Amino acid sequence: MRSARSRQFLSDFRFETQQKTAGEETDGRRMKDTKVQWHPGFVAAMNLELTGKRDDLIFVKEHNLNTKPLEIDLLVIKKEPDLFLDNEIGMIFRGHNILEYKSPNDHLDIDTFYKAGAYASLYKSYGETVDSIKPDDVTVTLVRDTKPSGLFKYFEEHDYQVTNPYKGIYYVEGAVLFPTQIIVTKELEQGTHIWLKSLSDRMEKQDVERLLERISHLTKKTDRELADSVLEVSVQANKQVIEELIGDGGMSQALMKIMEPQLLLWEKEWIQKGIKKGIQGTVDILRDLQHDDIDIKAIIKNKYNLSDNEAEEYL
Repeated sequence: MRSARSRQFLSDFRFETQQKTAGEETDGRRMKDTKVQWHPGFVAAMNLELTGKRDDLIFVKEHNLNTKPLEIDLLVIKKEPDLFLDNEIGMIFRGHNILEYKSPNDHLDIDTFYKAGAYASLYKSYGETVDSIKPDDVTVTLVRDTKPSGLFKYFEEHDYQVTNPYKGIYYVEGAVLFPTQIIVTKELEQGTHIWLKSLSDRMEKQDVERLLERISHLTKKTDRELADSVLEVSVQANKQVIEELIGDGGMSQALMKIMEPQLLLWEKEWIQKGIKKGIQGTVDILRDLQHDDIDIKAIIKNKYNLSDNEAEEYL
């Protein structure tokens, strides 16, 4: 029953997305969603990427260096200094690891690169005692969907040494204070790094299917909750692809069940958007009929059960 309801909602949703005005930003068949909350998905993806050793690591999201906005996206600390991480992403890790994530619409240039290094320097300097955090025990990782060509050109022109030990992973040496890597998630191996690769607004239908299949095999509650965070980002960033996948009947009932919470969230947002349009339409009609704001506010408060503050937003 609920899957049938979701399919009907997607049918309505497809019609609504086709009515988008030409003034809205698009990229081929995918519409950009500037409201996608990428960073929670990144934190969840890193937890899943390092799941084999997760109990031996401490994950600190949005670690404050001092006062905002000096904030590290993710800090990963080894509980035991000699812990070995066999994951390609964690090969470079030492005791204290600073990770900065850039969403698909964020720039990663030389200034961003230096800022991440500066965050690592500040983190090292804020140890409990002088030099309690050793410089050779700190690493920097920058993560982005696509390769920042301008930054790599800068590296080449200024004699940085860049190596590519694994697909999608680049080590940067030269004018850096700490071991540093740049992870290009688009280039990572799909089977090995599906979580980070799913933080993209350019997913294809087969990518979504692979993600849902991987989620369907998770058995631990923590893993499922983390995977849901990744899925939420993927769905919000690739709505048209999800619509196509479900709309063409190509998704099994088992995978449809995994998608159900996200589809219901879409439905709720869609309904709320329709209500807001209806209220604004009522306000416009009342204004055309020469009602003043006091009358309009009273009418919409009564008709739509709004608070004073909610009603004020429409005036």
